[in-house]
Amino acid sequence: MLAGAAATPLGAQRFWKETFYPLPYVSAADGLWLWAHYGRSSPVGFAERPEPYLAAVNLDAGASTQGSYSFAIDLQAPVWWQGWRVAVTATVARANRLGYYGLGNDTPYFGDSTTGRRYLYRVSRSQQSFRLTVQRRLPGPLRAVLGGSITRTGYRTLPGESVFQRDVVAGAIDTSEFPVTDLAGRAGLVFDTRDHEIDPHQGLLGEVLYTAGDGYHRVTASGRAYVRPLEKLTIALRIAGEDIEGAPPLPALTNLESSDRPTETLGGYRSLRGYYEGRWAGPGKLLGSIEARYALLWAPTLLEVKLVVFYEAGRVFAPGEAWRFSTDDLHSCGGIELAGRFQRNTVIAVGAASGTEGVRFQLGIGWSF
Repeated sequence: MLAGAAATPLGAQRFWKETFYPLPYVSAADGLWLWAHYGRSSPVGFAERPEPYLAAVNLDAGASTQGSYSFAIDLQAPVWWQGWRVAVTATVARANRLGYYGLGNDTPYFGDSTTGRRYLYRVSRSQQSFRLTVQRRLPGPLRAVLGGSITRTGYRTLPGESVFQRDVVAGAIDTSEFPVTDLAGRAGLVFDTRDHEIDPHQGLLGEVLYTAGDGYHRVTASGRAYVRPLEKLTIALRIAGEDIEGAPPLPALTNLESSDRPTETLGGYRSLRGYYEGRWAGPGKLLGSIEARYALLWAPTLLEVKLVVFYEAGRVFAPGEAWRFSTDDLHSCGGIELAGRFQRNTVIAVGAASGTEGVRFQLGIGWSF
């Protein structure tokens, strides 16, 4: 038990259990990953609650054959203290084959142009980050959010010609600022009626966040809906938008803020699954998704194996371009997944998605959204 924990009706259930599992996998950019997870969590017991546990400490570490690595320590305490939830994450990582295609919504990609220029659309990015989020429950399903983060980011060009190097020469990227340290604070509101936070079957999740960094600020709004028309069928919908004003550093242009943790955009498992991670970047983002999740095997609290069909679309807005809600110039993709939910809190999905630039195969820990 954590020192100083206040007594609550759940006090008698506070014990810890351990999990460990390796997960080798292959990604298109980084080749073979050797990855492992270790966690200690205090279960919610037999209470029917949306939170996955009272508190948990997770360590994740991995390295790839292409020089990428990641080490993260994550503390989550969603209901350890009555009415409060706290999250602390520290990460040291290098994405040694990170996608970079330029800034804006019309950046081109030609697959055959990489012949003899294998790193044309790649850059190496190193990051060290610390992130703290505190939420306070308000009346009903509302929570107030207050948090901060500090992230130090460096970029390194890879051998040969690259779009990143072109943008450096053109002045679109100022290398004098690297490595850049981004100290940011955020505040906002969360509306949450999901029946389960890890694997929701019904409910709503809405967020409005304001983030202020050094020389810039961003406003992020998102909404998710989970509808269960049949016992074994869940329809999941998502829409999200973000606008950044000022002079944001490059890392802020390549992610979408949230009350949980930022999402790499646009492209990859958490946004547009039919495209490479980081395919489109800019200060403005717009994203929408719909999924149909049908349980082929269904044993509540023990196991669910689901067939998932999805469609999603999104776009970015370039520096100097005003954000607007628009259906013009959207990049879209669709696909299929097979997802497994093991016991209460572990979801793993494998699948494929097709967009205008080919087919991408994905492995995801947790739902895309």
